[in-house]
Amino acid sequence: MSDDKSSFAELDALTTEQLREKAFDRAQEHRDVGFFWDLIKHLRGGGEIGSDDGSAGGLGESITGVIDVVNELLGHHDSDLEPLLRARYIDYLQS
Repeated sequence: MSDDKSSFAELDALTTEQLREKAFDRAQEHRDVGFFWDLIKHLRGGGEIGSDDGSAGGLGESITGVIDVVNELLGHHDSDLEPLLRARYIDYLQS
């Protein structure tokens, strides 16, 4: 593991909101639409977004548009999804 990556224990000690902010910042910096699309697929209402072939379709022309959609869906997620979201954020930050 490189020096710029946090350990699992360091990341696990953060709140879910702190993990979300770190993961979103990293994904936005790297323009990683795939990370956001993966989140969308797991959030309530996310299945209604995209095209018939499972791609992001007309989700948005910019990374900012994608982030806006994810933030909107996160505002409606069930607390049951929090462990999944935490695991996804930590995995992404360690990759």
